[in-house]
Amino acid sequence: MELLNTLVSAVNNVLWSYVLIVMLVGLGLWFSFRTGFVQIRHLREMVRLVAEGATAKTKKGHISTFQAFCVSTASRVGVGNIAGIAIAVVVGGPGAVFWMWVIALLGAATGFVESTLAQIYKVPRRGGGFVGGPAYYIGNALGSRWGAWLFAVLISVTYGLIFNSVQANTMALSLKASFDVDPAWTGLGIAVLTGLVIFGGLNRIARVVGWMVPLMAGAYLLLAAVVTVMNITLVPEVLLLIVKSAFGVDAVTGAAFGMALMTGIKRGLFSNEAGMGSVPNAAATADASHPVKQGLVQALGVFVDTMFVCTASAMIVLLSPDWHSAQLTGIELTQHVLTGQLGAWTNTFMTVIVLFFAFSSIIGNYFYGEVNMDFISRRPTASWIFRGCVLVMVYFGSVASLNIVWNLADLFMALMAMLNLAAIALLGRYAFAAMKDYFKQRSEGVENPEFDPSVLPATRGIVCWPRKKDEEVN
Repeated sequence: MELLNTLVSAVNNVLWSYVLIVMLVGLGLWFSFRTGFVQIRHLREMVRLVAEGATAKTKKGHISTFQAFCVSTASRVGVGNIAGIAIAVVVGGPGAVFWMWVIALLGAATGFVESTLAQIYKVPRRGGGFVGGPAYYIGNALGSRWGAWLFAVLISVTYGLIFNSVQANTMALSLKASFDVDPAWTGLGIAVLTGLVIFGGLNRIARVVGWMVPLMAGAYLLLAAVVTVMNITLVPEVLLLIVKSAFGVDAVTGAAFGMALMTGIKRGLFSNEAGMGSVPNAAATADASHPVKQGLVQALGVFVDTMFVCTASAMIVLLSPDWHSAQLTGIELTQHVLTGQLGAWTNTFMTVIVLFFAFSSIIGNYFYGEVNMDFISRRPTASWIFRGCVLVMVYFGSVASLNIVWNLADLFMALMAMLNLAAIALLGRYAFAAMKDYFKQRSEGVENPEFDPSVLPATRGIVCWPRKKDEEVN
C-alpha cells in the first residue's frame, strides 16, 4: 500500500506541476485574450445576472441560474478554503496569495467558456429539467464516446465517492476534537442527513444549497470582516507584503519566488476548479434563456470563491502578528489566530462553519455524480445504486484513515482536467460565437437574449436549442 501511495504521488507531481499547470494557465491566457477579457469587462453583467436569478421563477422540475450557481459554489467552497489557504501561506509565504488572485483572474475566462459550452450542449433530463457537462459535449459535440464515458466515470468516483469520504472525515475529526463525538455516530448522522437530501433528486439539492451557501459564506465573510476592521491599520502593510513576497524571497517564511508561484497557482486551481470540468455539470442544469448567461454567472463564481472566501482566510491569518511563529498550519492555525483576535468562542463557531462547508460540499459533489450517472446509464436503478454507494462512503470516510485516498483523488482529478481542457480548447470557438451573439442582443436593448444555435459554426450535438416557446425565460 505504501508503494502504491508513493507511485501515485509521483505521478501526481508530474501531471500537476507540468502538464496541467501549463494547460490551465495557457488556456486561461488564450481564453482571456480571445474573449476580450470577458471576466473583467462584463463583471457588472455577471452581478446583474446573479441578482436576477436569485428572484426568478422557473418551471416545475427546472433549476434556476442562481440555484445552479449555488450548487457549484457549494462544491467549490469547502474546508480547503479555510485550511488550504492557511497551509498555502505557511508553505509558499504571503506571496502565494497574489498568484492565487492571478490564477483566479485567468480561471474566470476558462470557467466562462466551459460553462457556456455546458449550456449549449445540455440534454433533457428524466422528469424535467436538463443535465450536461464535459461528458456530454465530449460525447455529443466531439463524437468521442469513450472519452465521454471515461470522464463521467472519473468525476462520479472522484466527487461522489472519494471527495465525499474526505469531507465526512473532516466533519468527524472536527466534532471529535471539539465535542468528543464518536466518529461512528458522526458518520451515521451525516449519512442520514445526506440521504434525506440526495434521495429527493437534483431539485431538492438545488433548493437546499440555495439557502445554505449564502448563509455559510456570509457568516464566514462577516467574521473575516470583523477581524479586518479590528486591524484596519495593518491592511495596507499586509497587502504590500503579499505583493512584495510574490516576486522575491519572503523574509518571514523563506519561501522563494518559485515556491510562492507554484503554491499560489495550485491552491487557486484546486479552490476555484476552473477548467477541471466539475462546475459545467452544475451550469448545464440551469434553465437559462441563453448559454452565455450561465457562463457569466459561473465566471463570477470563480471570483466569489477566490477573491472573497480564500482572500478572507488569508487576511485572517496574515493580520495576526504571530501567524509565522505559532508553528501551526491548516485549520489549527486559523483557529489559533481567531482565538487570539476574538476569543475562545470562535473554536465552536469554526467547528460549525467547518460542518456547514463540508456538508454543502458533500451535497454539491454528489450533484456532479448524479448528473453523470445519467450519462453512464439511463436506467433509474443505476442512480439508486450510486446513491447507496455515496452513503456507504460517507460513513466509511468518517471512521477510516484516508491517506492514499487524497492521492488517488488528485490523480483522478488530473485526468478529468486533461480531458476537459482538451475538449474546451477544441470547442472554444462555439462559446466565442455565443458570446458575440449575446452581447449583440444586449447592445440592441434586448433584456433577456434568446439563443438560436444557427449563430454557431456548426450545430452537431445540440438538442435543447432553440428553447420551446412555453419555457419561462430566466
